[in-house]
This record gives sequence, structure tokens and C-alpha cells, in this order.
Amino acid sequence: MKIPVLRSRTFSGLLGGLLALSACQPIPPAKESLSNLHDTSARDESPTGKILPARVRQLVHAKKHMVVAANPYASQAGLEILRAGGSAVDAAITTQMVLNLVEPQSSGIGGGAFLMHFNSDTKAIDAYDGREIAPAMATPDMFQKSDGTPLKFHDAVPGGLAVGVPGLLRMLEMAHQKHGKLPWKKLFLPAITLAEDGFSISPRLNKMIAKDRHLKKFDTTTQYFFAPNGDAKPVGSRLTNLALAETFRVIAESGSDAFYHGPIAQDIVDAVQSAPINPGRLTKKDMAKYVAKRRDPVCMPYRKWFVCGMPPPTSGGITTLQILGMLQSVDMAKLGPYSIDAIHMIAEASRLAFADRNHYIGDPDFIDIPVFRLIDPGYLSRRAKLIRKDRSMGKAAPGIIEGNISSKFAPDESLKGVSTSQLTVVDKNGNVVSMTTTIENAFGSRLMVRGFLLNNELTDFSFNPIVGGKIVANSVWPGKRPRSSMSPTLVFDNAVRPVLAIGSPGGSRIIGYVTKSIIAVLDWEMNIQSAVELPHFVNLNSFTDIEKGTPLVSLKSALEQLGHRVRVRSMNSGLHAIRITNEGLEGGADPRREGLSIGD
Repeated sequence: MKIPVLRSRTFSGLLGGLLALSACQPIPPAKESLSNLHDTSARDESPTGKILPARVRQLVHAKKHMVVAANPYASQAGLEILRAGGSAVDAAITTQMVLNLVEPQSSGIGGGAFLMHFNSDTKAIDAYDGREIAPAMATPDMFQKSDGTPLKFHDAVPGGLAVGVPGLLRMLEMAHQKHGKLPWKKLFLPAITLAEDGFSISPRLNKMIAKDRHLKKFDTTTQYFFAPNGDAKPVGSRLTNLALAETFRVIAESGSDAFYHGPIAQDIVDAVQSAPINPGRLTKKDMAKYVAKRRDPVCMPYRKWFVCGMPPPTSGGITTLQILGMLQSVDMAKLGPYSIDAIHMIAEASRLAFADRNHYIGDPDFIDIPVFRLIDPGYLSRRAKLIRKDRSMGKAAPGIIEGNISSKFAPDESLKGVSTSQLTVVDKNGNVVSMTTTIENAFGSRLMVRGFLLNNELTDFSFNPIVGGKIVANSVWPGKRPRSSMSPTLVFDNAVRPVLAIGSPGGSRIIGYVTKSIIAVLDWEMNIQSAVELPHFVNLNSFTDIEKGTPLVSLKSALEQLGHRVRVRSMNSGLHAIRITNEGLEGGADPRREGLSIGD
């Protein structure tokens, strides 16, 4: 019997004394338009002297509503939906469709997503699962060579083999049916118009195209992304996508059924099965059978707040809560954001949490995940006692949870998936969305169908189905969702009023990015922009990685003296967050990407 996850209605009922969000007064609307938002450099400020990346941005305030997303076109389109009376979910849908067009390497209708939603009227917290699934003909050894050794990651990525059934549209439609205010059709119009009129290629998109190793292996992506001379289409050039405009028009008219059945589904299947590299196993039946799921969030107190995240099949919610739970007895405020002690304690808690993550978490429809026991205060207190203040523990072992069948599985320590996007929305009624969306690797499988890219999400499964004679819980299986690290998160005060909505791309490092930023806001009392700009340090139960090009590099020796194995790495997060205060909304857009906070 599976252990249930905390239900939103139980959470609301337990806390009681529920209060509505305070009314906000409007401020003058933003002046930007979709046509002039490709250049973000003008919105960056000079460094402030704090330990921050070289590029920093102003804190953005709003009184009424706000959107924060990874591209200015997308943020502006979402804001226009809010101004038209749309809900947070409405704005999220529009924002996502524009992201599909202008940031195609990261997310889109060919992929999946996780969405956290707070309803200001009912106080319900809903977790929507649009994770991709493995086709019926998937097998545990599908990413192994004939000699039984695993494929290299980038040998498995391009082509059809790694394509899972996309879940994004089914999930968004499910959320819209419950929380939408504007007609479904209206939400696609900004993306359709922009796809037809064209948008300016951003520096980030140009750079991603230029350095990609697989795009030129396929005719469709070569023609779309590259100039006749073979170079990536230049920054500032106008790019249209008439095929995507037509695809959106069909879906807008007929709903997600038009994607999962009929000609679009057939074209997806044909592209996967006939791929010149790694032909895949997806069928029309797989497409037709896809079901998005509304799941119960995982929630836990952290000091005077309550933190809620996505449940499995993502590991993000549980692992984030575990790290925070193990730090409950540590005075993080006293340690401060720039101290060796803070970095050490967070890294050590992360070691322990990732040891559990790798051992226990997978698709809850296939394995019995001990959710409550993993975030039980007593269990986390015992785990926290393994942390020494004066010395790193090195490689951490998973905790023992007696009687749970997951202990019979081998751990999966594969750490994959880097190209993802985060969008965060608060509407005028106080409804909140935090959504992390992905096609997995940059440009996914590189298969382009009707103007959109297909995911390579199945490479998030373990390539080794058996380790040490034990089955790996995150091994491939028909109809199974691969484990994720996506961590869309909502934080509440003790009256169940939302105070923070946050998430990030970044593969397995997402968990570290999000957790550290939550601590920065709650314990270190940083404003949200400063929190997302804070230099990164991450431990996934191995090396302690510190962000290249930041003053944290100067702490490398001190960390090594504590026993950490330290690496200096680029850490391309994309934290997009909204802090909700009594005075209004604060938006934080990660300067490591091209995001924009915008609101009224």
C-alpha cells in the first residue's frame, strides 16, 4: 500500500485561520511591447559590490499582478493576458506558448512540465504532473549497446529513441479547465501572431544554436536554425515559424485532442519512428493514451513558514524539503549568506538528501515511495546528526527506512537534463503559478515536427537497469515517467498566505539553486532579485561545485580544508521568482539568462 502524499485540502484544514491576500493598488503599466524586447542588456545595472554575478538587475515591483519568465517576449505576452482579465494559469499558458517559439531549445509542446498552483479563494494547493512517459514498446535495456554496456549520453539523445510521449498540453488543458478564466483559444493568439510576424533572435538563442553538436544532423533543424552559409542565424535577425503558427491554430481551435490524435500525432510518430539516427518506439496508441495527473503536493514546515513542492516523479519537492528540514536546527540567519559555514552546512545536508533521492525516488505509479517518512521531522533530525560542523562527511549513504520495498532497489546516481525553463505568475486575485517546463537536453531530440521540437526525456531514466544485482528504481519501463529534478515551489506564511513562488532550470542542480534561494529570502532576508543573483554552490553527494566567475571561487581552499572536493563550474540557472509582501509583488529574474520580471 502506497503512503499518500499530503493533500492540499488537508493542509489548508490543518492550519486553519485562512486569510485572503491583501488588496493591491495598481501602478502605471509597463511600456515595453513584444516588438522591442529582444535586447535585455539595457535593463542590467552595474555591480553593487555584493557577491553577485557580473550582470545584475533591478528589483521589479508591482501592486496588481506579475509575470517572470525566461524571455522578454514571453513575459510581456503573459502580462497582456493578465491585463485582459486572465488568471495565473491563463497567463502561464500564453507565456509557455511564446517560450516555445522564442526559446525553443528549452521547452514547448513537444515536452513536459510540472505546475504548482495556489487558489486564493479555496486555499487549495494543486500539483499538476505533465511529465512525459515511456512508450509501450520501451524496455529496460533500450539505452544499452549489444554488449550490455550503456550508451554515452549524447549518443542516446539525438533522434527518436529518447522521445517520450509529450505531456505539456494535456497538463495545461487540465489546469485551464479548473483555473482558467479566458477562452483556451485566446491564449494562443500572442504566440500565433509572433510566429507569423517573426521575432528577433536573442544572443542566448544564437549562442545555443552555434555551439550545438546535433542540430545539423537533421534537415529540418538545419534549415530553421542556420543561415545558408552554415552559421547560426545572427543575433537580431527576424525568425518566423509559420508551421508552429498553424499547429497552435489547430490546437487553439480543437484543444489538446488535436495534438494527441489525428495528423499532428501521426507526424510526431512518423518523425520518431523514421528518424535517421536512433529511430524510436513511439506509436499513435501511446499518444492517444497519455493522461496528465493532478497530484497532491508535498509540504513541510520550515521555521515559521510552510514550503510546498511537487511530489514524485520529480525528486525536487522531497529533496528540497529534506535539505531544509535538516537545517531546521541550524541558525542560518546567524551564519549569513557569504560564510564558509553556511556553504558547508547546506552542502552537507544536500549530500544526505541526494543519497536518499537517488535511492528512493522514481515514478510513484510504479514504486512505493516513502514520502512521509523521508520528510518526517524525526527522520530528518537523525540524518542531520551526521553533519559535522568542522569536517565534510564525504560520500553520504542513504538513510534506512525499514520495511519499504524501495530499499531493495539499487540507487540511480545519473544526473542529467540541463535545458529547461521556469515561469512564475501571480494574478490580480492572488492566484499563484510556479511552473518548470522542459524538453530535457538543449533542443531536445533535435527532431522538429510542425515547427516544434520533440523531447529526449527518456534519457532521464537510468541507462543501467540493474546495478549490483539489484533493479534500479528509475529504470525504463513501458508507461513509466522518468525521475526529474524540477522543483517548482510555493512558500506560505502561517496563515496560508503565499509569500514566495520560485523554480529554476538546471538539471539536477535545480534543487540546490531553489533551496539556496529559499534560504536567502527566508533566513537571510534578501529581496528576491538579490536572492536569485546570489552565487551558486551545489553538492549532489559528490563534489561541491562553486560558480565560476564569482567571489565564491576565493573560498575554494577553505572548503577543501574542510574535506570538500571542490570544482569551479559554470552554473547556468534560470531562477524566476515572485515574492509576495504586504506592500505588493517583487519579481526576480536570473541575470544568467534573458528573463524579465514585469507587472502592473
